[in-house]
Amino acid sequence: MISSESKRLEAVSRFMTLDDNITKDLNDIVNLTAQICETPIAMITLIDEDMQWFKASKGVDIYCNTREASFCRFTIEQNELLIIPNTSIDERFKDHPFVKEGPQIRFYAGANLTTRDGQHVGTLCILDVKTRELTDSQQISLNVLSRQIINLMELSWSLQGLEEKHREVLLQKEETDVSQLYLRAIFDSSKDLFILLGKHLNILSFNKSANLYYAVAANKELVAGGFLSDYLEPRILRKLVKYYSAALAGHAVRSEFHVRKDMPHATWLEITFTPVKNDNEILGVALNAADISTRKKHEEQITLQNDALQRIAIIQSHELRRPVASLMGMIELIKLEQEHPYDDYAYFKMIEITVNELDTKICGIVSESETTLNNTITVY
Repeated sequence: MISSESKRLEAVSRFMTLDDNITKDLNDIVNLTAQICETPIAMITLIDEDMQWFKASKGVDIYCNTREASFCRFTIEQNELLIIPNTSIDERFKDHPFVKEGPQIRFYAGANLTTRDGQHVGTLCILDVKTRELTDSQQISLNVLSRQIINLMELSWSLQGLEEKHREVLLQKEETDVSQLYLRAIFDSSKDLFILLGKHLNILSFNKSANLYYAVAANKELVAGGFLSDYLEPRILRKLVKYYSAALAGHAVRSEFHVRKDMPHATWLEITFTPVKNDNEILGVALNAADISTRKKHEEQITLQNDALQRIAIIQSHELRRPVASLMGMIELIKLEQEHPYDDYAYFKMIEITVNELDTKICGIVSESETTLNNTITVY
């Protein structure tokens, strides 16, 4: 638990640095206090853990004093005015150096500077080198002026806090503006199309690529506040709404769209639909569309190549091997009908070897074609 003294010291720290404008006002109040109470010395003090600080004064030219040597340390320990008509006979003051020696102070009165939360942070005090009393009117004035002093000090502290907060807000705004500028630059430099939609297909924001695409493809620029449905073909709109609804339900989805098919500026787009959330509330959907037309054309070329390879494999496997298989069958029939085909036919052995070599070559080509075809399909 924070002690009372700790709270008081925390309150004192608020007023250690005062605005220059309030310093003049405090000096005016000190002069007025000395005049009303008819004393040569008047001071406004703050008392921290070790020191007494003079924030305004008349009759003395001193900046600070130790708390131990301070008269005002006794004032902040009570709630009422502290009045010492004759310091030389008061047990708390009679042995003080300022009483026994120069300047031989004989009179002291102090009123607390009490904050709104009840902390005694310092005093408005008056001193004299001769003994005296204060009239009721002077005592009332001392209390009233002490309250005005703390009001001024708290007002100054509040204004300093507001000014600091204002500077922070301006700095945050400047940083936010710069961040938004950077983000917008990145946003607009992307080649992908980006559109931020609300809950009713209403366009909230978009980048330059998206606007340029629709300006060229649909001859219609995007407008914040408009509806994306006004820019889409019915066929595309029906498909897009399905994925858009899924995103509104909280699911990130992606699909490919063949936009403006069989029309000028036909394009393949891969669109990602991402829910835009604030905590658990879905505010809209972010559409990010990448042009994949080149990739789709490449895939079509690969498909055509695969079809061609399959046709070649079929030709090699069936049409080329059929006559070779016939020759090999005829060789086997000759072997069955003739007892010594190798002796009767001088070139029979050569023909058999040649046909077998041709069959081996064709089988190797077919196998290599099938391997190439399979690897092509796997890669793509």
